Order: sequence, then structure tokens, then C-alpha cells
Amino acid sequence: MEHEWHARVDELAAELPGEPVGRYPEGVPFVEAMRHGTMSVELFAPRGEDRQQPHTQDELYVVLTGSSRFVRGDERVTCVAGDVLFAPAGMPHHFEGMSGDFHAWVVFWGPAGGERS
Repeated sequence: MEHEWHARVDELAAELPGEPVGRYPEGVPFVEAMRHGTMSVELFAPRGEDRQQPHTQDELYVVLTGSSRFVRGDERVTCVAGDVLFAPAGMPHHFEGMSGDFHAWVVFWGPAGGERS
């Protein structure tokens, strides 16, 4: 990482997929871009099956390239480059049917359990 405040998709994408770990035998589909306080940003590019589990923090996805379906609880939506998606802490969610060029930023922030409005 060149800067703690600037991330380049092309440089991070070269690190995907990461090493095989646990539920990701084909390689970890994300790489951390930056971190500050409770906030972290990752480049996320699942291939095949998205095996993520609900997270303890709120999450915001920004689709950079490609397309997919995003499943959030009982809801499902088709998403394409430029779309923004939100998953509150603890809510089951995943991508399915990702195109081969699917990449998204994912931003985690806030306290464990998520923010309350």
C-alpha cells in the first residue's frame, strides 16, 4: 500500500485472490486497502460462490466493475457498476451470479453491532 489515504484498484486487484484460508479454498476474495479508527476499506472480488458471513460492523458496497445479484436477508437486487449497497451489522448477505469482472469496494465502520439511528 503506497498511501494510508489513497488506494488504487489496479494495484490491489493484482493481490487477488489471496491465499487459501478456511472457507475460501480458492483464495481469499478481498484485500484491505486502508484502515483508520473503526473504518476499513477492502477491494472485494468473489469468484464462484460468495461465502461471507454476517459481519459485526455496518457495511457499504460500491460496485466498481461487472454485475451481480445482491442478497440481503429476504431481499434480492441486481447490481451493476456504480451501484451502492448497504448491509447493517449482523444481517446475512452475499453476492451471487457475479460476472467474471466483478469488483466492489466494501467499507466497514462503526461499533460492533452497528450504528443505531
